[in-house]
Amino acid sequence: MTEFPASHGLDLPCDIAPYVPHRHGMCLLDTLVAVGDEYLHASVTPRRDDLFATADGIPGWVGLEWLAQAIAAWAGVQAVTGGDAPQIGFLLGTRHYQCQQPSFGFGQPIRVEVELNFRADNGLGAFNGCLRDSDNQPIASATLNVFQPETPQALEDSQKGTST
Repeated sequence: MTEFPASHGLDLPCDIAPYVPHRHGMCLLDTLVAVGDEYLHASVTPRRDDLFATADGIPGWVGLEWLAQAIAAWAGVQAVTGGDAPQIGFLLGTRHYQCQQPSFGFGQPIRVEVELNFRADNGLGAFNGCLRDSDNQPIASATLNVFQPETPQALEDSQKGTST
């Protein structure tokens, strides 16, 4: 797994938002920490003003969305370093999401790690994901299945049952 060279314009760590195609406060991750050909590491620190905040913290199930957004960021970095903009992608499903705690505490940084398991030519892929606490201990994990259409037109055509 190789890191992208600085010549690609990535000065890490950096804000992750430019690599995630989510807008209007829906990008839930904070920082892009490390990225390579087959992995991405990000971080998030839960805050009381987070979209999904409860009195107890951020619910454990939100960790799955953090993992999915890290995959989106990985794909976004791939696109940006190739001269394109980040594209829409879809979480198709997950296997074995296991979270060791019911919620994530405010102010406690979480490291979000995803690693490419496979990627097919048709846009389907799978990633292994792990959330780690500040002591680098795993606190959640899953395998995520994703799909990224080649183009927005290809997505529209697949929804209509036609092909380009």
